Amino acid sequence: MKISGSIALVTGANRGIGRQFAAQLVERGASKVYATARTPESIDVPGVETLRIDITDPASIAAAAAVADDVTLLVNNAGITTGTDLVSGDLDVIRRELDTNFYGTLHMVRAFAPALARNGGGAILNVLSALSWFAYPGAGAYAAAKAATWNLTNSVRLELAPKGTLVTGLHLGAADTDMMAGYDGPKVSPVDVVRAALDGIEAGKLEVVVDEWSRTVKTAVAHDPENFYGDAAHPAA
Repeated sequence: MKISGSIALVTGANRGIGRQFAAQLVERGASKVYATARTPESIDVPGVETLRIDITDPASIAAAAAVADDVTLLVNNAGITTGTDLVSGDLDVIRRELDTNFYGTLHMVRAFAPALARNGGGAILNVLSALSWFAYPGAGAYAAAKAATWNLTNSVRLELAPKGTLVTGLHLGAADTDMMAGYDGPKVSPVDVVRAALDGIEAGKLEVVVDEWSRTVKTAVAHDPENFYGDAAHPAA
């Protein structure tokens, strides 16, 4: 998969990592970049074609897929985080996280996979998270949705490999974006995230793990959860 000459579509391209994807795809010679958002008028990346996509609305996705039937690279970046726990949180909000992060990604894959196959296979990149592999108080719904989307990525990879489509999962910790504005820890630059992701696609990688924090968390999954969660996971005395 070569970025130069590709025809790419990016969801959530109006800000943060999505905007950076659109910009770097243009810089790296993509022949066309469809930059999409619920409000495409808010997209300000030079050299792109804008489209309206609300990934929670299958009709919106179908309409965009009918226009962008020449796509060879799909970047599923759009997502939300609401800071909602699973036991005490509002179920409607939890469903909204799953509808966006999991079902939205799945609807995009299902809508664009036929075009990718017709156009030679191409690639799909799903933007995931280190929270695919661990949980944290206040992020239960997001972690559950991203964990589900991680295995969605694994599953559709196997389904689409015979069609010639590469499916890559992108994992990162906190990025320096509006979504993480309230986070007071180390943050990775969106520029570095996107560069690693696009390099990974060109290298044919199934998974791109951007930062050391994400690599540490992934390693912890193979061990006793006691080692990772410690006292936080034990009932209060």
